[in-house]
Amino acid sequence: MTTRRDEYTAKMKHELDALNARIDGLQFKAHEAREDAREAYQEKVKAARQQSALATAKLAEMREASTDSWDHMVGEMDKLRDAFKHSFNYFKSQI
Repeated sequence: MTTRRDEYTAKMKHELDALNARIDGLQFKAHEAREDAREAYQEKVKAARQQSALATAKLAEMREASTDSWDHMVGEMDKLRDAFKHSFNYFKSQI
């Protein structure tokens, strides 16, 4: 079980780190956008960063979770990761 947990948390950390790096790149593009669009982009970045913070907090919680709560938390983590990806993809589509 520990191996599965370690593999899952490492995979999630990698995915979250990759999405955060991609947001950093898009945030740079948003900064270069027209002034009227910049504010809207910044709001979208803020929303994606909030999703990232939720997912990162859940990942930290999972590392400390008991075996009994682990399976339930995997489902929650998957939903948070998917919401984060959705926020990122929406933001990317707006640039």
